[in-house]
Amino acid sequence: MMLTRRNAIAVATIGASLAHRLTAAGNSVNHSVCKWCYSKTPLETLCQSAKDIGLSSIELLGPNDWPMLQKYGLTCAMASNPTVDGIGGIMKAFNRVENHDKLVAAYEDYIPKAAAAGLKNVICFSGNRDGMPDEQGLENCAKGLQRLMPTAEKHKINIVMELLNSKVNHPDYMCDHTEWGVAMCKKVGSERMKLLYDIYHMQIMEGDVIATIKKHNAYIAHYHTGGVPGRHEIDDSQELYYPAIVKAIVDTGFKGFVGQEFVPARPDALASLKQGVQICNV
Repeated sequence: MMLTRRNAIAVATIGASLAHRLTAAGNSVNHSVCKWCYSKTPLETLCQSAKDIGLSSIELLGPNDWPMLQKYGLTCAMASNPTVDGIGGIMKAFNRVENHDKLVAAYEDYIPKAAAAGLKNVICFSGNRDGMPDEQGLENCAKGLQRLMPTAEKHKINIVMELLNSKVNHPDYMCDHTEWGVAMCKKVGSERMKLLYDIYHMQIMEGDVIATIKKHNAYIAHYHTGGVPGRHEIDDSQELYYPAIVKAIVDTGFKGFVGQEFVPARPDALASLKQGVQICNV
């Protein structure tokens, strides 16, 4: 076929666009995945697949699992939360003053271990309301977390509270709106106090995802994905358009991780994971 001037320009344009996309895909997003979404996949198998898929982290794991990640050249972009006597998880955590002594002791033991493993972020939760006003819960969370900041600052570890929906998945959870989380971070008053902005959860609670990311990116240390509704694959089977969302994240100058936290609905779970990573390469 004769290569006309018009065809040559078109080929050059497509080639330049593809080169740009490939460069961006290789450099703009640090990819992670939450292990709990792949409960049927052994950790070592997931580690072996991670590099081929384009992951550099498997997250929400504790100290016993970090050596396995290191064996495969992976990190844990968000360390799991320490718990003691049933305290420290989603429902019972920092919004109750009576929990603070146990939580502070647990995190002060945990933070140096995370730092020694080369990690940067440790997750935490507010706890449920159980009738407590949000203003009081904010004060209580800030009071407890302020006690952790000297240790977090010393070891250069972010303490990261996750934003979760209280409408579908976690009824009564207190840290369920971005504005509340940002106000709490401001009250704590340390650069080491951050938020985990879960796109799935916040779409359910408040929508306006891209505008919120642009407004509050300074307080966000980590992102999670998930298809709405259902928390399954993040492709065109659901309502969010992830390429635009991830582009907005990248445009803020974010250098952290985007963690895939959808539960695959298809038989080939790792194919779904690979697709999710490709969708988020912008």
